[in-house]
Amino acid sequence: MTGPLAARGDGHAHDGALGWQADIPVCDSIKLPPDPHIMDAIGGNHRLETAVADLVDNSIDAEASRILIRFVVANHRLQAFYVVDDGKGMTRTQIDGAMTVGGRRKYGKAELGHFGLGLKAASFSQADSLTVIAIADKSAAVGRRWLTVKASNSFECDIVGYEFCCRELQRPWGFVDPKTGTIVRWDGIRAFPTGHDVAVTDRFVQDAATRLQHHLGMIFHRFIEQDKIRIAIDVEDVSSLDTGPIVVVQPLDPFGYPRSGASDHPKYLRTTISGSTLTAVCHVWPGRSQQPQFRLPHASPEQYQGLYFYRRDRLLQAGGWNNLEVQRRELQLARVAINLDDDLIVSGLFRMNPEKSHVEPGHQFSEALDRATADDGTTFQSYIKTAQQTFKESNQRIRGRAKIVPLGRGVPPRIRQTVERELNSLPGYNEVDLRWCDFADDIFFDVDREANTIWLNNRYRSVVSGDGRAAFNDAPLVKVLLFLLTENLFHGSWWGPKDKDNLELWQTLLTSAVKAEQK
Repeated sequence: MTGPLAARGDGHAHDGALGWQADIPVCDSIKLPPDPHIMDAIGGNHRLETAVADLVDNSIDAEASRILIRFVVANHRLQAFYVVDDGKGMTRTQIDGAMTVGGRRKYGKAELGHFGLGLKAASFSQADSLTVIAIADKSAAVGRRWLTVKASNSFECDIVGYEFCCRELQRPWGFVDPKTGTIVRWDGIRAFPTGHDVAVTDRFVQDAATRLQHHLGMIFHRFIEQDKIRIAIDVEDVSSLDTGPIVVVQPLDPFGYPRSGASDHPKYLRTTISGSTLTAVCHVWPGRSQQPQFRLPHASPEQYQGLYFYRRDRLLQAGGWNNLEVQRRELQLARVAINLDDDLIVSGLFRMNPEKSHVEPGHQFSEALDRATADDGTTFQSYIKTAQQTFKESNQRIRGRAKIVPLGRGVPPRIRQTVERELNSLPGYNEVDLRWCDFADDIFFDVDREANTIWLNNRYRSVVSGDGRAAFNDAPLVKVLLFLLTENLFHGSWWGPKDKDNLELWQTLLTSAVKAEQK
């Protein structure tokens, strides 16, 4: 290149009017306060579930043992949303710090906070109004409010009246008793339906509550399993002064299989990265698992393969290979748990996004994982091959299973779906139903080839169904066992002597057993 943009070529600083200079001189400095419109960009990547998880982080940092999430309905319309805890609460000084945009206090070694933006980013991403009310031990109740319309024009935060703060703290929270603690209230939530249609409101609340249960149960599963916190969700109708039943969030452990899919797993692969020790716990799920811990919320298991990063027992990332591998079907049984300590994050070796839903490792990570080994010599690549082989073998076992006649009505749909998924159906055969009816004798069950039905004797229904209530899909355990026992009697065009003898034997034994159960 020639002309004024040509490089000099030797890589050194040069004197002269047009020469490149290594040091940049400054002559003065000025203060440039942030534009208030920066508030419009805060928390833009949050969903309701991730935003609420950020609030739960704050409750855990405040040493709360119980956290209540509440939807408030008035005149069939969603009006407000609360997260209430029984933690340490806050004083006037502390609440001012918490409500300061960008206010970043010093966090303790066990705390989940990091950026100083969690409360504000989570709230502004969802609502037009954020109110925080708190009471600390030996302190008066205090409250502050941010309105996004106000925050976009200035950084003035409203002070909430003392009487209202006390009234909010004394409301019937049920699951939580905030003698000390914090209330976070959102009003003007942009995702809430705006009409008064009861059905629309109910569907929205049901869907949102389910998503919250699954997400919070997964993100905080270690805390819940260790009984450090309990999280519950309810709905309050302020028009009827009625609060519905609470739903307690259950842990959803992505590694919660009853047995490993591969022998001698998980493997603990250890390595060092910039002087810090890193352990990758490599798990292999059993093939074709239907456990909720494997399927996880709102996605196929294939999307949850990969790396699971934790910080202080809080899950930051659920799956994804971070460029170590390409997501593919045969790796869906592979999940790797990695605990990140603060040294790895502060040093910049790992970065988490402000929403705490994704981790970005530095370039040293892939090299370190390639060097990692378990005590028995297992490497990351050999682990990947084991996960692939386990998936392949699980599919081969399915293909090698005997074919059966299709299962019909009489059991819950999810059981029929499981049978269809696990067992191949014989082509050309009709479904076999399981039904109750009155028998002339005391035989427990009978097989009707013409009607494609396994009949169960009504006189034993209360014994078999357990709770005594008659329902079309009742007694699924007994019905499925009967189906598996007798479905081969629906094969072919007629019964041979052995088929007839087997049926009589099964009828005799099971009738005797159910009569014994009656006593």
